[in-house]
Amino acid sequence: MSIYEHFRKEEHPFIDQVSDWKNTVEEEYRSKLSDFLDPRQQYIVSSIVGGNSSVSVMFEGGISTAERKRALLYPDYVNPATEDFELKAFELDYPVKFVRIDHPQVLGSLIGLGLKREKFGDIITKGDKIQFVCASENASYIEHQLTSIGKAKVSLFPIELEDLVDKEESYIEKSTTVSSLRLDVIISEAYNLSRSKVKPFIQTDKVKVNWRIADDPSLIVEKGDMLSLRGKGRCQIESIEGETKKGKVRIILRYIGSG
Repeated sequence: MSIYEHFRKEEHPFIDQVSDWKNTVEEEYRSKLSDFLDPRQQYIVSSIVGGNSSVSVMFEGGISTAERKRALLYPDYVNPATEDFELKAFELDYPVKFVRIDHPQVLGSLIGLGLKREKFGDIITKGDKIQFVCASENASYIEHQLTSIGKAKVSLFPIELEDLVDKEESYIEKSTTVSSLRLDVIISEAYNLSRSKVKPFIQTDKVKVNWRIADDPSLIVEKGDMLSLRGKGRCQIESIEGETKKGKVRIILRYIGSG
Protein backbone atom coordinates (compact mmCIF):
# COMPACT_ATOMS: atom_id res chain seq x y z
CA MET A 1 0.00 0.00 0.00
CA SER A 2 1.34 3.44 -0.97
CA ILE A 3 1.99 6.01 1.77
CA TYR A 4 0.08 8.52 -0.38
CA GLU A 5 -3.19 6.68 0.20
CA HIS A 6 -3.24 7.86 3.81
CA PHE A 7 -3.01 11.57 2.99
CA ARG A 8 -4.68 14.23 0.88
CA LYS A 9 -3.35 14.98 -2.58
CA GLU A 10 -2.16 18.46 -1.61
CA GLU A 11 0.05 16.89 1.05
CA HIS A 12 1.94 14.68 -1.40
CA PRO A 13 4.73 17.21 -2.15
CA PHE A 14 5.52 17.49 1.57
CA ILE A 15 5.52 13.70 1.84
CA ASP A 16 8.11 13.58 -0.96
CA GLN A 17 10.21 16.18 0.87
CA VAL A 18 10.14 14.22 4.13
CA SER A 19 11.06 11.03 2.27
CA ASP A 20 14.08 12.85 0.84
CA TRP A 21 15.09 13.95 4.37
CA LYS A 22 14.84 10.38 5.61
CA ASN A 23 16.90 9.07 2.68
CA THR A 24 19.58 11.67 3.34
CA VAL A 25 19.92 10.55 6.96
CA GLU A 26 20.03 6.87 5.93
CA GLU A 27 22.54 7.30 3.12
CA GLU A 28 24.81 10.02 4.51
CA TYR A 29 24.64 9.14 8.23
CA ARG A 30 23.95 12.73 9.25
CA SER A 31 21.05 14.51 10.89
CA LYS A 32 18.56 16.68 9.02
CA LEU A 33 16.87 19.68 10.69
CA SER A 34 13.63 21.04 9.27
CA ASP A 35 12.07 24.47 9.47
CA PHE A 36 9.19 24.96 11.89
CA LEU A 37 6.33 22.57 11.14
CA ASP A 38 2.68 22.81 12.08
CA PRO A 39 1.10 19.88 13.98
CA ARG A 40 -0.25 18.26 10.82
CA GLN A 41 3.20 18.29 9.24
CA GLN A 42 4.67 16.86 12.42
CA TYR A 43 2.17 14.02 12.20
CA ILE A 44 3.18 13.34 8.59
CA VAL A 45 6.88 13.29 9.51
CA SER A 46 6.22 10.85 12.36
CA SER A 47 4.18 8.62 10.04
CA ILE A 48 6.87 8.47 7.37
CA VAL A 49 9.84 7.98 9.68
CA GLY A 50 7.92 5.30 11.55
CA GLY A 51 9.13 3.22 14.48
CA ASN A 52 11.05 0.43 12.73
CA SER A 53 13.75 2.33 10.98
CA SER A 54 17.39 3.29 11.34
CA VAL A 55 16.15 6.89 11.36
CA SER A 56 14.54 8.52 14.40
CA VAL A 57 12.81 11.88 14.80
CA MET A 58 12.37 14.41 17.59
CA PHE A 59 10.45 17.70 17.67
CA GLU A 60 11.27 20.86 19.61
CA GLY A 61 9.62 24.27 19.70
CA GLY A 62 11.10 25.82 22.80
CA ILE A 63 8.32 25.01 25.27
CA SER A 64 6.38 21.85 26.09
CA THR A 65 3.12 23.38 24.82
CA ALA A 66 4.59 24.64 21.53
CA GLU A 67 2.38 24.14 18.50
CA ARG A 68 4.99 24.77 15.82
CA LYS A 69 8.20 22.77 16.16
CA ARG A 70 11.33 21.94 14.22
CA ALA A 71 11.88 18.28 13.37
CA LEU A 72 15.27 16.64 13.73
CA LEU A 73 15.71 13.41 11.78
CA TYR A 74 18.82 11.58 12.93
CA PRO A 75 20.56 8.17 12.84
CA ASP A 76 19.28 5.98 15.65
CA TYR A 77 22.69 5.89 17.36
CA VAL A 78 22.68 9.69 17.91
CA ASN A 79 21.49 11.30 21.16
CA PRO A 80 20.08 14.72 20.21
CA ALA A 81 20.34 17.75 22.50
CA THR A 82 18.16 20.86 22.58
CA GLU A 83 21.02 22.82 21.01
CA ASP A 84 20.73 20.67 17.89
CA PHE A 85 17.41 22.32 17.07
CA GLU A 86 19.07 25.74 16.64
CA LEU A 87 16.36 27.79 18.34
CA LYS A 88 16.52 31.38 19.53
CA ALA A 89 13.95 33.15 21.70
CA PHE A 90 13.11 36.83 22.02
CA GLU A 91 10.90 39.00 24.17
CA LEU A 92 9.44 42.32 23.01
CA ASP A 93 10.19 45.55 24.81
CA TYR A 94 7.48 48.10 24.06
CA PRO A 95 5.53 50.86 25.89
CA VAL A 96 2.96 48.59 27.53
CA LYS A 97 1.18 51.50 29.26
CA PHE A 98 0.33 53.20 25.98
CA VAL A 99 0.17 50.45 23.34
CA ARG A 100 -1.58 47.13 22.94
CA ILE A 101 0.06 44.62 20.61
CA ASP A 102 -1.64 41.35 19.70
CA HIS A 103 -0.63 38.07 18.08
CA PRO A 104 -1.74 38.92 14.49
CA GLN A 105 0.26 42.16 14.56
CA VAL A 106 3.44 40.37 15.61
CA LEU A 107 2.88 37.67 12.99
CA GLY A 108 2.26 40.26 10.27
CA SER A 109 5.36 42.25 11.22
CA LEU A 110 7.61 39.18 11.14
CA ILE A 111 6.30 38.13 7.74
CA GLY A 112 6.66 41.75 6.65
CA LEU A 113 10.40 41.41 7.15
CA GLY A 114 10.40 38.97 4.24
CA LEU A 115 10.47 35.83 6.37
CA LYS A 116 8.51 32.73 5.55
CA ARG A 117 6.17 31.47 8.26
CA GLU A 118 8.33 28.36 8.54
CA LYS A 119 11.27 30.38 9.88
CA PHE A 120 9.72 31.16 13.26
CA GLY A 121 7.71 29.16 15.73
CA ASP A 122 5.08 30.05 18.30
CA ILE A 123 4.28 33.64 19.21
CA ILE A 124 3.42 33.61 22.90
CA THR A 125 1.28 36.34 24.44
CA LYS A 126 0.52 36.30 28.15
CA GLY A 127 -0.68 39.51 29.72
CA ASP A 128 1.65 42.25 28.50
CA LYS A 129 4.44 39.77 27.83
CA ILE A 130 5.10 38.89 24.19
CA GLN A 131 7.70 36.29 23.23
CA PHE A 132 8.51 34.26 20.16
CA VAL A 133 10.87 31.55 18.94
CA CYS A 134 12.77 31.63 15.67
CA ALA A 135 15.42 29.71 13.77
CA SER A 136 18.87 30.76 14.95
CA GLU A 137 20.02 31.51 11.39
CA ASN A 138 17.44 34.33 11.23
CA ALA A 139 17.85 35.64 14.78
CA SER A 140 20.33 38.44 14.12
CA TYR A 141 18.35 39.72 11.14
CA ILE A 142 15.09 39.76 13.12
CA GLU A 143 16.71 41.43 16.13
CA HIS A 144 17.99 44.32 14.04
CA GLN A 145 15.09 44.71 11.61
CA LEU A 146 12.03 44.37 13.83
CA THR A 147 11.88 47.91 15.20
CA SER A 148 8.16 48.59 15.01
CA ILE A 149 4.87 46.76 15.16
CA GLY A 150 1.94 48.76 13.90
CA LYS A 151 2.57 52.31 15.12
CA ALA A 152 4.52 51.17 18.17
CA LYS A 153 8.29 51.32 18.42
CA VAL A 154 9.66 48.02 19.74
CA SER A 155 12.98 46.42 20.52
CA LEU A 156 13.89 42.82 21.10
CA PHE A 157 16.02 41.28 23.78
CA PRO A 158 17.21 37.67 23.62
CA ILE A 159 16.04 35.29 26.33
CA GLU A 160 16.88 31.71 27.18
CA LEU A 161 14.44 28.99 26.15
CA GLU A 162 13.92 28.28 29.85
CA ASP A 163 12.51 31.81 30.23
CA LEU A 164 9.70 31.24 27.75
CA VAL A 165 6.26 31.13 29.37
CA ASP A 166 4.05 28.14 28.71
CA LYS A 167 0.85 28.81 26.82
CA GLU A 168 -2.38 28.03 28.62
CA GLU A 169 -5.00 26.72 26.23
CA SER A 170 -8.63 26.24 27.06
CA TYR A 171 -11.26 24.47 25.00
CA ILE A 172 -14.91 23.60 24.90
CA GLU A 173 -16.56 20.73 23.08
CA LYS A 174 -19.81 20.67 21.17
CA SER A 175 -21.73 17.61 19.99
CA THR A 176 -23.86 18.20 16.92
CA THR A 177 -25.21 16.60 13.75
CA VAL A 178 -24.56 17.63 10.15
CA SER A 179 -25.99 16.57 6.82
CA SER A 180 -22.53 15.74 5.45
CA LEU A 181 -18.82 16.18 6.13
CA ARG A 182 -18.37 18.78 3.38
CA LEU A 183 -16.24 21.73 4.44
CA ASP A 184 -18.96 24.31 3.85
CA VAL A 185 -21.45 22.28 5.90
CA ILE A 186 -19.04 21.89 8.81
CA ILE A 187 -17.98 25.56 8.81
CA SER A 188 -21.63 26.59 8.70
CA GLU A 189 -22.44 24.47 11.74
CA ALA A 190 -19.24 25.23 13.64
CA TYR A 191 -19.59 29.00 13.42
CA ASN A 192 -23.37 29.26 13.26
CA LEU A 193 -23.45 30.76 9.78
CA SER A 194 -25.68 30.14 6.79
CA ARG A 195 -24.07 28.18 3.96
CA SER A 196 -24.69 31.13 1.64
CA LYS A 197 -22.36 33.21 3.84
CA VAL A 198 -19.79 30.44 4.24
CA LYS A 199 -19.13 29.90 0.53
CA PRO A 200 -17.70 33.42 -0.07
CA PHE A 201 -15.45 33.00 2.97
CA ILE A 202 -14.04 29.80 1.49
CA GLN A 203 -13.64 31.31 -1.97
CA THR A 204 -11.75 34.34 -0.61
CA ASP A 205 -9.15 32.32 1.32
CA LYS A 206 -10.55 32.99 4.80
CA VAL A 207 -10.88 29.30 5.71
CA LYS A 208 -8.02 26.95 6.54
CA VAL A 209 -7.88 23.20 7.06
CA ASN A 210 -4.81 21.95 8.91
CA TRP A 211 -3.16 25.38 8.67
CA ARG A 212 -3.54 25.49 4.87
CA ILE A 213 -5.95 27.65 2.89
CA ALA A 214 -8.90 25.54 1.71
CA ASP A 215 -10.81 26.98 -1.26
CA ASP A 216 -13.00 23.98 -2.13
CA PRO A 217 -16.40 24.01 -0.40
CA SER A 218 -16.89 20.31 -1.22
CA LEU A 219 -13.71 19.17 0.54
CA ILE A 220 -14.53 16.27 2.90
CA VAL A 221 -13.16 16.86 6.38
CA GLU A 222 -11.80 14.05 8.52
CA LYS A 223 -11.33 13.24 12.17
CA GLY A 224 -8.50 15.30 13.62
CA ASP A 225 -8.70 18.09 11.04
CA MET A 226 -8.09 21.57 12.43
CA LEU A 227 -10.39 24.19 10.92
CA SER A 228 -10.22 27.95 11.19
CA LEU A 229 -12.26 30.88 9.93
CA ARG A 230 -10.46 34.21 9.91
CA GLY A 231 -11.57 36.31 12.85
CA LYS A 232 -13.66 33.49 14.34
CA GLY A 233 -11.03 31.22 15.87
CA ARG A 234 -10.26 27.54 15.45
CA CYS A 235 -12.04 24.27 16.01
CA GLN A 236 -11.01 20.66 15.56
CA ILE A 237 -12.98 17.64 14.43
CA GLU A 238 -12.55 15.75 17.69
CA SER A 239 -14.48 12.69 16.56
CA ILE A 240 -16.96 11.41 14.00
CA GLU A 241 -19.53 9.32 15.83
CA GLY A 242 -21.41 7.76 12.92
CA GLU A 243 -24.87 8.22 11.43
CA THR A 244 -28.11 8.93 13.26
CA LYS A 245 -31.36 7.15 12.44
CA LYS A 246 -32.26 10.10 10.25
CA GLY A 247 -29.09 9.76 8.18
CA LYS A 248 -27.18 12.67 9.66
CA VAL A 249 -23.60 12.46 10.85
CA ARG A 250 -22.90 13.05 14.53
CA ILE A 251 -19.63 14.84 15.23
CA ILE A 252 -17.86 16.40 18.19
CA LEU A 253 -16.19 19.77 17.65
CA ARG A 254 -13.47 21.08 19.95
CA TYR A 255 -13.13 24.86 20.04
CA ILE A 256 -9.62 25.94 20.98
CA GLY A 257 -8.65 29.24 22.54
CA SER A 258 -5.87 30.71 24.61
CA GLY A 259 -6.49 30.83 28.30
